[in-house]
Amino acid sequence: MGLTLSNVDVVYGGVIQVLRSTNLEVPDGQMVVLLGSNGAGKTTTLKAISGLLHADLGEVTAGRISFDGEDITNGDPYEIFGRGIVQVLEGRKVLEHLTVEQNLMVGAHRRADQKAVKADLDRVFHYFPRLPALMKRTAGYLSGGEMQMLLIGRALMARPKLLILDEPSMGLAPILVEQLFQIIGRIRREEGLTVLLVEQNARAAIAQCDYGYVMDGGRIVLHGPRAQLESNQDVQEFYLGFSGEDRRRNFREVKHYRRRKRWLG
Repeated sequence: MGLTLSNVDVVYGGVIQVLRSTNLEVPDGQMVVLLGSNGAGKTTTLKAISGLLHADLGEVTAGRISFDGEDITNGDPYEIFGRGIVQVLEGRKVLEHLTVEQNLMVGAHRRADQKAVKADLDRVFHYFPRLPALMKRTAGYLSGGEMQMLLIGRALMARPKLLILDEPSMGLAPILVEQLFQIIGRIRREEGLTVLLVEQNARAAIAQCDYGYVMDGGRIVLHGPRAQLESNQDVQEFYLGFSGEDRRRNFREVKHYRRRKRWLG
């Protein structure tokens, strides 16, 4: 059944409204990308799904979030994790003083099926062959790319039904970004995993997704399948970096879409 957000509003501190009637679906087995500029509400959307709003005095004040038909609106993060929703947070938040091996085992902390845990560890190594050589390394001394591999591997150790990735390519060299998204695509296809991705590198994200949403000002202003996003003029100009004349454009050369309002036209 997957994940569904229906007319969701989010308010921080009882005063600041960030999400406004947000509607979004992530069907089972699909990869969905959420695009938008900084401050559009993307990370707030992910926190609302994972139950992490409370730490920032945030709350879903209207609407409903459901996963596999069950209401998880304003749910407890630990219970939501137990349902199979696993988020890789922005900023490469490894447990710095633990080893790579210990970090991976943290992902399986709720599991008692040790044989299956070992099999899943081998599966992580299949996707990230660099990790076995780093198992005894202290995680805080890894490179940025190695940390991102570790975080996704740790999430896979939890056997997620829905994997949420928040800006996985941030701060990585272009060649590493390309490799990372190829691996994410392989995982999704080979494991049949459901993925919700927030990513600034729209070109790499759209290339792997089945469906996408564009968020602006806390609202979903555009959505559609991959081919529709790739052919949309606004997505091309603002996220893929070229205009209808098929040349790269500087953002300063075009009016901001809030003024043009083509999204809502």
